[in-house]
Amino acid sequence: MRSISLFSGCGGLDLGLHAAGFETVLASDFERLCAETWHRSMPRTPFLLGRMGKITRDDVAAQLGGRIGDIDLIAGGPPCPPFSKSRFYRKDKPRALDDPNGWETINGYLNMLDWVRPRAFILENVKGLAYKVHCDALDTIVSRAEALGYKVTTGVLNAADYGVPQIRERCFVIGSLDKAIALPTPTHAKLPAAGLLPWVSTGAVLTDLDTEENASDEGHFAGGQHHQLLCDVPPGDNYLYFTEKRGHPNPQFKWRGRYWSFLLKLSPDMPSWTIQARRSNNMGPFHWRNRILRISEIKRLQTFPDAFELAGTVEQQWRQIGNAVPPLLAAAVGRRVAEAIGAPMREAA
Repeated sequence: MRSISLFSGCGGLDLGLHAAGFETVLASDFERLCAETWHRSMPRTPFLLGRMGKITRDDVAAQLGGRIGDIDLIAGGPPCPPFSKSRFYRKDKPRALDDPNGWETINGYLNMLDWVRPRAFILENVKGLAYKVHCDALDTIVSRAEALGYKVTTGVLNAADYGVPQIRERCFVIGSLDKAIALPTPTHAKLPAAGLLPWVSTGAVLTDLDTEENASDEGHFAGGQHHQLLCDVPPGDNYLYFTEKRGHPNPQFKWRGRYWSFLLKLSPDMPSWTIQARRSNNMGPFHWRNRILRISEIKRLQTFPDAFELAGTVEQQWRQIGNAVPPLLAAAVGRRVAEAIGAPMREAA
């Protein structure tokens, strides 16, 4: 099945779709660094570099040898900042479709849907896209897709419910020209019920990477001036441990006086919290050994292959991984779409 990838980033969504039986025949992003990552890790895929608002149907056709042909799927996650929780605190910045970048990317995605008319589409974004305050944006996506003949389903999925060792909630909008497609049924749960596996813990996927000889690598120092406090935070807790409300004998912080991820520490017995796109020395989640996670570790938490090669500095690699859809979650969504549109699937990786 032929898929076009929009806002491709480093390719997390596409890796999952490949496992579900799709082949990315064209990827695109405006960041040259992402193009370099694709060149290293998925070199056979043509890559269209440019802003979504500037890309035309002719550009797409040119990359595909002069004609687009039959496309089974368009998939992509428009950049999330206009819909993110942080915009509730950044009153100086516009939200959702009032943000020029938000409008350019969503409108560009919908234009591509109109030009190409694939059998199905997948649009992924932060959970905030489903918030009532952003209903105009979600309504625009759904109504324009329906006007093109697509039957549309929306919902929020938690990656941990699909075997990803990370609590990461994301909004998915999926559509098909044939029939409405149900979102995939969870395979895992925090409290397993009949037929469901327990959530995958960080300890289960990171322990073999964590040895005494590299436990205190230079460059992974965490906490800054609060490093000693971080050392005292119990695994699975954050700065709220040091508040009066939590009964600490020597309170250091006011209740809800910092971002929730401040001094946030992983527990080896739980999934990770969401891996953010920015590497920080005081905003977690941090390793239970009181250090910043390594790239090899966040790849595991996002279910990327160990051998997947990223371009750029440590910070740039981190941002690419943090912005990505976990491939294991993408595979669950992709399999549901593949089954619905009736095309043969390869066996999942």
